[in-house]
Amino acid sequence: MSANSSSSLEPAAEIIARGGVIAFRTDTFYGLGANPFNETAVRKINELKGREDGKPILIVISDLTQVERFFAAQSPEFVRLSERFWPGPLTLIGAARSEVPAEITAGTKTIGIRLPDDEDVRNLVRACGGALTATSANPASKAPAKTAQEVADYFPVGIDLIVDGGAARTDQPSTVVDVRGAPARIIREGMVSRKQIEAS
Repeated sequence: MSANSSSSLEPAAEIIARGGVIAFRTDTFYGLGANPFNETAVRKINELKGREDGKPILIVISDLTQVERFFAAQSPEFVRLSERFWPGPLTLIGAARSEVPAEITAGTKTIGIRLPDDEDVRNLVRACGGALTATSANPASKAPAKTAQEVADYFPVGIDLIVDGGAARTDQPSTVVDVRGAPARIIREGMVSRKQIEAS
């Protein structure tokens, strides 16, 4: 099932509430969305992607207040970088609260969160409870989907709703930074450059 972004809020929220999986355009590529605290739904995402080893799953949030649901503490580096770059394509990794399922952390006891710089995306996430998984919508060996059609081609079955938010607006992923200690450690350089991080 597919729907455009303007008509998708209510059906997407209902699907997430019952443990389903949606695909949606984030502020970077298309992602697979589920309730992060529904372990069955998160396992379904790993199965869809064909992941056998298990990798941590990124979370996108609708508002800064959602951070406390996931991070055990907000380090000075988290505060510094979130104030500088959020909303934006910067994923910040912190120590996960004990309530966060192991399917999300993949046993690392850490979690990556991003506050997207896209009002439509934030509205969708807010309608779905304030936080969604957002691991890239592609099988493990393929490139991230940049359109709703690419998602449908990758996953002819298994996704309850594809929210068509148009084509991805970038060719780069988010930058990923570990903010548990000081200085912050860049894990992956993407839309926010190393120079920007180091100069902030």
